[in-house]
Amino acid sequence: MRAEIQDNIDAVRKSLHLLHQRQNGLRVQDRLRELDTIVEEPDFWLDAQKASTIMKERQALSVMLDSTAEIEMALKDTVELIELAEEESDQEIINEAAATLDALRVRARKQEIEALLGDEADGNDAILEIKAGAGGLEACDWAAMLVRMYERWARQHGYRVELIAQNRDSDAGLKSYTGRIIGRNAYGWLKSESGVHRLVRNSPFDSSDRRHTTFGSVGVYPVVDETIEIEINPADLRVDTFRASGAGGQHVNKTDSAVRMTHIPTGIVVSSSEKSQHMNRSNCMLALKSRLYDLELRKRMAKVQELHDQRGDAGWGNQIRSYVLTPFKLVKDLRTNLSTPDADSVLEGNLDEFMAATLAMNLAGKSRADAVQESAGAESA
Repeated sequence: MRAEIQDNIDAVRKSLHLLHQRQNGLRVQDRLRELDTIVEEPDFWLDAQKASTIMKERQALSVMLDSTAEIEMALKDTVELIELAEEESDQEIINEAAATLDALRVRARKQEIEALLGDEADGNDAILEIKAGAGGLEACDWAAMLVRMYERWARQHGYRVELIAQNRDSDAGLKSYTGRIIGRNAYGWLKSESGVHRLVRNSPFDSSDRRHTTFGSVGVYPVVDETIEIEINPADLRVDTFRASGAGGQHVNKTDSAVRMTHIPTGIVVSSSEKSQHMNRSNCMLALKSRLYDLELRKRMAKVQELHDQRGDAGWGNQIRSYVLTPFKLVKDLRTNLSTPDADSVLEGNLDEFMAATLAMNLAGKSRADAVQESAGAESA
């Protein structure tokens, strides 16, 4: 059997092994039986919202099991076909089966990654916040590059992107950006991107073409849907209105339509600068609920301090990923130590491998310190 064929077989088997581990850890079979019992209760549909949530969970678990079984059967059939074709020296059949294995490997890998997204709110839309850090004009340009990278990633996955607010620098780039990424598992994928991102390049804003290091901060929060109740006391809010920036001339905004909302107990500040003040208030409340829910999730998981350490201020020592464009090209995630020299591809939105590696590390219960220690051990070996 050709080496590349065996490699694909081994890769699919590895993905299947990890899928079974994940399903056993989630008690998928037991949970499905529990849900089947609940669905059969006579008063199940009396609470339509609760019933819809249960049916959605039931369908997701069923799809998970069925897809895994389909991959197992397809692998078994393809391996048997290759063995028979090799006995008959039928190269055409072998080549067709090899192509089937290639596709099967991609499918298994995709399902393996999807299986990591089983936490509460992983299936929800995401609020994406990007802020320029240390580096002045260079940092504002880097923030704009990050926005472009994530928007391209989102569209590659069929997600829709909605702008909530952005604050442009007077010269170039963005001081801050807030957007909503709409689609199934948007938060589950993007949550691993929260942290400080470091860029090293020859600055296009430096007449001497010197190398600059700059930073941008990325925050990702789950959109709170109708199944999650977040109560906000109006007395805890301070709402400020201001004039939204925009085009000049006859299109200049002459009213205080933009909204900034501050949650006094936590100090969380959100803003929106669309044309309608009503829309801006709605956007702010959505973003605020998402931030408060994210905060509650982190408290519940007892990882508030760890997450704070991972993100930190947008400056030296707090970055989760480095993007080096000069004197060589390298993108390296400092949590998982995954790296690639294809920096251009990453900046075009090809982020899945980085996201998957971080999700897998978190599932295994490893911390950033564990990854750093493992890397140091490997380098000294």
